[in-house]
Parts: sequence; structure tokens; C-alpha cells
Amino acid sequence: MSDLKRVYNFNPGPGTLPLEVLQQAQAELLDFKGTGMSVMEISHRSKEFESVIQTAEADLRELLGIPANYKVMFLQGGAHLQFSMIPMNLRAAGASADYIVTGTWSKTAVKEAQKLGATHVSANTEADGFKGFPAKLDLDPKAAYLHFTSNETIHGVEYFTEPTPPAGVPLVCDASSDFISHPIDVSKYALIYAGAQKNAGPSGVCIVIERDDMIARTPANLPVMLDYKIMAESGSLHNTPPCFAIYMVGLVLQWAKKQGGLAAIEKTNKTKADLVYKAIDESGGFYRGHAKPEARSRMNIPFRLPSEELEATFASEAKKNDLIGLKGHHSVGGMRASLYNAMTVEGAQALVNFMKEFQKKNG
Repeated sequence: MSDLKRVYNFNPGPGTLPLEVLQQAQAELLDFKGTGMSVMEISHRSKEFESVIQTAEADLRELLGIPANYKVMFLQGGAHLQFSMIPMNLRAAGASADYIVTGTWSKTAVKEAQKLGATHVSANTEADGFKGFPAKLDLDPKAAYLHFTSNETIHGVEYFTEPTPPAGVPLVCDASSDFISHPIDVSKYALIYAGAQKNAGPSGVCIVIERDDMIARTPANLPVMLDYKIMAESGSLHNTPPCFAIYMVGLVLQWAKKQGGLAAIEKTNKTKADLVYKAIDESGGFYRGHAKPEARSRMNIPFRLPSEELEATFASEAKKNDLIGLKGHHSVGGMRASLYNAMTVEGAQALVNFMKEFQKKNG
């Protein structure tokens, strides 16, 4: 393994995975637990795969402190499918649902919900360039639920305290890009969903955590693959699930436990983000962050340079220094450093060192 080449991967998703997780998957790829088969080949009905999915759920419950009255599902279709499944399952005919729009992904969630019924935008920060939190919320006390996105990957805005819905209104969260990056109180939520490909594993599986009383809302006669009740009752095994992706999620969750759990992971994530934000703030305006300080994401840090030409040079030279995936989203431009759980402090420091050297040469 001495000639193994690994770069610092700042891609926003699929994101970097822990090296030891990849090495374990590599070691088990051809013969999983003495079966003589890959985990991609064994039956999803076998005792070996049942152990994989049940252990992954148990580890997730332990990490997040998920109460017993919540179901955990490993579903396909990513967060995009959840944009449709949530209103289909939770919003009764004639009811409306509230949405907070703080970036591209919450805006996309609204568009999908509007196709299926009454949808009310409680706040929208687009006029401010999606740089922070809304000053106030226009909330419907009779809403079927209140939906928000805890971290916006493109604009780098992250909630660290969830919004408070009116009494009796369930809270729903798209946690795709900051899932298992810090502790949360699951009991405050009716439903949490997250595509795995940022912090929890590879693409191909979406994790849904739903309270039992919300599952009881599922209407009759939904298409079977869009029915939370059926998915929950089957233990995510109604059809062949994304077996390898679930296996990888399980390995990542075991890795997270070895790090000391979510409190320890949060501490490391804060250290990484502070390093990069400090470099931006101390650059004298050469680097300009996008999000307002109080809304700055620890997961995704978009920033600009003095010109688009310098930004192109920055991305090119960074790649030559094995700093990969730093080009920002076209809607925002500039650069974006994604610092998911598996990005090391050393990786963040390598980026900071490069930023300082680049500024010396080009400032």
C-alpha cells in the first residue's frame, strides 16, 4: 500500500469517505464474512445481510439517541424522492404544509411539494442571496408539517438550532449534508431524512427516521414504493434494497462510534471549519465568504476571490496540489470547500496553507 495515492477530496457529494472504511470494504469485497461471496452478491433475505442492516440501524440509533417510537428506513431515490414522498405521506388531502427556503435544496423541495398540493412558503431568503436565516417566519398553526433544510450545500448556510413550529405542527428536516456531523435531539422532529453521500456513506441510499404517529398518517393506496408504512413494516426489505450502500453506511457508522460519537465528531468538524473561516477572515478581503457569520456552515464553505480568472487559477493550482473538488456551484461561483466528517484536520490545514501561499503570489 506504499504506492497508494489519496488526495484531499473537498467534493460536495459524493464526498470523501474514511480511509479505513474503504480499506475494510476492499478487504471484504470478495469474501464477506466467510460466505465466499461479495456483500453485493448475497441475498438481501439472508441472515448475513439481515445482520448488516440491523447492525447499521442499531448503530445509528445509538449515535443519534433515536427514541424507540421512531422507525429507521434505508430507502432509494435520494433526498429528491423524499421531496415527493413527504407530502404524499404526511399532508392529508386539502391540507397545507409550511416550508422554509434558505437555499437551492429547500427551494427544490418546495417545487416538488407544490406539484402535489397546497404549499406555503413561511420564509424565503433568496432576495438576500441565501446568505443567512430568515428574520421571521410566517407559520400556519394548522400546517401538516414544517419543513426546513438544516444545511444548504451550495450557499453554505447551516442551522445549529432547529426552527420552532407552532404547537402540534410536526417538524420535518432534510439533513442530507450535515447528517451525523453533530448531536441533535431527534425527539424534536417528526421526520428526518438524509442522502448518505455526504457524511454517512456512498450514494444510492437515503436514510429516513420517522416517528410512529407520522407513519400512521400514510394514506391508503399510495404506490407501494412511495409508502412509508409499507417500507417501515418491511424493515426496508420490501424489495431488493441498495445492499452495498447500506453495508457501507454501516461501516461508516462503526467508524463514527470509534471516533467517540457525534460530540467528538462535532468538535473535530468545528476545528476544521474554524481553520478555513479564519483564513478567509484574515485575508484582508482577498477571500470573501458567502454566508453571514451567524449562519456559516461547518460542512460547506463557499468563498470568492477578487476575480473569476483568479478563481480558475486557484482551482487549477489546487488540483495540482492534490486539493480536489474546490470549484463552487455555478449558481454561486467561486470556490467551495466541503468539510464532511471524513475530511481530516490535516486536509483542512493543507487547504489553508495553500490559500495563504496563493494569496502571497497573487494578492
